[in-house]
Amino acid sequence: ACLVGSEMCIRDRNKAMLQTKFFELAKMLESIPVESGSGAQTHVCPGAQFTDMPNYTDWAHAGLDYCIANGMLNGTSATTIEPGSATTRAQLVTLLWRQNGCPTPTRTCSFTDLTQGWYKDAVAWAAEAGIVNGRTDGTFDPNGAITRQEMATMLYRYANAMKLDTSAKGDLSVFPDEDQVLAYAVDAMTWANGAGLINGDVIDGVTCLDPWGNATRAQVAAI
Repeated sequence: ACLVGSEMCIRDRNKAMLQTKFFELAKMLESIPVESGSGAQTHVCPGAQFTDMPNYTDWAHAGLDYCIANGMLNGTSATTIEPGSATTRAQLVTLLWRQNGCPTPTRTCSFTDLTQGWYKDAVAWAAEAGIVNGRTDGTFDPNGAITRQEMATMLYRYANAMKLDTSAKGDLSVFPDEDQVLAYAVDAMTWANGAGLINGDVIDGVTCLDPWGNATRAQVAAI
């Protein structure tokens, strides 16, 4: 009887392992190029329903694939993902909230301009975790396009809240617009650059930090 029980246990364990491998393989198959009947390569991926999804050979595709597949980024409509649109403050906070498992906030948020249900819990959680502080007038500005230094600051605070390693240090002095980084964002931008998250943008042939520039949805997904 003990032998039979052991065999059943082993068989159940093997079955569970095979199921796990099957689902891993299925997920991989969603993100590899396939050949159509004409011989041209098409791509079946988590964002296949979006008509503006970048080609799978584009630098932006992998990041979008990952965020869509893991439920962190939704389309702006049933058929669009808008990779080139500026990321809003609410969108980035919601992405981080989803990445962290959509935790329920324990305190009511004090921001006075939260009007959409899809981001309210995310913003409340981020404020409670110290990831966002809002504007000086008591608003959060959810629809405002996020700047690169705001993005770096949110990511830095998120990493610290999650007790991740934030010891990386870049050298901002190599960028001609270093002095445009506001004081609150210097540590965050230094870390984001050192960690390879923000490497600079080429503006008029010069690589700049561009701290006041906006981050697109594709850029945020890649980061």
